[in-house]
Amino acid sequence: MYSLLRRTTPMLLLLSLMTPSAHAGQLITVASIPLDFILFALTLLGVALFHNHTLYVGLTGMITITLYKLIFTGFKTGDGFAGLAGHFGHEWVILANLFCLLMGFALLSRHFEKSHVPVILPKYLPRDWKGGFVLLVMVFVLSSFLDNIAAALIGGAMAHQLFKSKVHVGFLAAIVAASNAGGSGSVVGDTTTTMMWIDGVSPLDVFHAYAAAGVALCITAYFAAKQQHAYSPMIHGAHEHTRVDKARVGIVALILVFAIVANVIINVKFNHLADLFPFIGVAVWVAILISVPVRRPDWEVMPDTFKGSVFLLSLVTCASMMPVEELPPASALVALSLGFISAVFDNIPLTALALKQGGYDWGMLAYAVGFGGSMIWFGSSAGVALSSMYPEARSVGNWLRHGWHVTLAYVVGFAVLFFTLGWQPHAPRKAEAPTPAISSTQPAATPQ
Repeated sequence: MYSLLRRTTPMLLLLSLMTPSAHAGQLITVASIPLDFILFALTLLGVALFHNHTLYVGLTGMITITLYKLIFTGFKTGDGFAGLAGHFGHEWVILANLFCLLMGFALLSRHFEKSHVPVILPKYLPRDWKGGFVLLVMVFVLSSFLDNIAAALIGGAMAHQLFKSKVHVGFLAAIVAASNAGGSGSVVGDTTTTMMWIDGVSPLDVFHAYAAAGVALCITAYFAAKQQHAYSPMIHGAHEHTRVDKARVGIVALILVFAIVANVIINVKFNHLADLFPFIGVAVWVAILISVPVRRPDWEVMPDTFKGSVFLLSLVTCASMMPVEELPPASALVALSLGFISAVFDNIPLTALALKQGGYDWGMLAYAVGFGGSMIWFGSSAGVALSSMYPEARSVGNWLRHGWHVTLAYVVGFAVLFFTLGWQPHAPRKAEAPTPAISSTQPAATPQ
């Protein structure tokens, strides 16, 4: 792993050093593309190619982009280390909130799994192909209040039991799609929507993503359930006498209530304090610590969760340093395109870029980058997680061939949302820190 880090860093640094020098504050471009975006794209490409080394690729990209901006272009908050300090002074609350939520929601997910609710849910499934359809609907609902990774893993575990360990690749793609669709309209259901929430987007401005997600779910669930029933029918009668641990269900509810109440109070009553402290993330951890005497959290998941959280934060940090004023203006077509891009590149940095740029219909964007990532197995964290349970899913060819209905569902769902509710863009909510005058030739920065 460290050898990968040693190999990648010099390559990316060499790309920076081969570029002609420029005064701080001036963009360096290659074929009219800012070098910042090229370095960011190389980082995302490295994540897509080296799935077993994503943490090191993410950190390498973050360090390289930071060095590039320190040496060549500076930051919006100034040049050199002073500019870097100013940048993180502006971003640290968002990063801290996101870190606390990622770590806390991992424990929440484990509480929900150990409540035995996922085990008893199959008792209520109908027979024949409709059982698979309803199972995917359950994954959709679970993902609306659990992290989409947890919802996908719970769906995969239920499918493993119910289909005698024979799960069709098309159905696996549908599980990922259902988990991503369910999280797209809820600010606690997906990392991307949680990022929007932390950044000040109202939950109501994301909720209408369900207009597209519901349609997409019905399409992919219908075809996938038919595929699975023909491949391996469902068995019934497992775990008939399992009892629900109501205390753990209560802990899940407590954590969610603390997060939602903290967000509402801060953004409604004390909005001027929102950028000063990670209130939402801390509220989640207060709820977790309060519940420790009732049920012990599954602390064993913390090391892996920490690595995954640092990886995601490294990508978000990279995105925060991009010159988004050089991106195409936000539009429905751009949002649709981001959905296809998210099938190849992680949707976390794409969302971070969109938030920094502003001007999007947040519900439409949430659906695009969320559900769009389901079209290829490594396009979303839920797909990567499920493929660790089902290695046969790690084939782009099989995923596209058997999960063709996911792409169809994405396009149809997007069209339904666009032609019914239309494009509802929101103006940028936060102004960036003022850019110091660095040179007389530098154009004024576009307000964010």
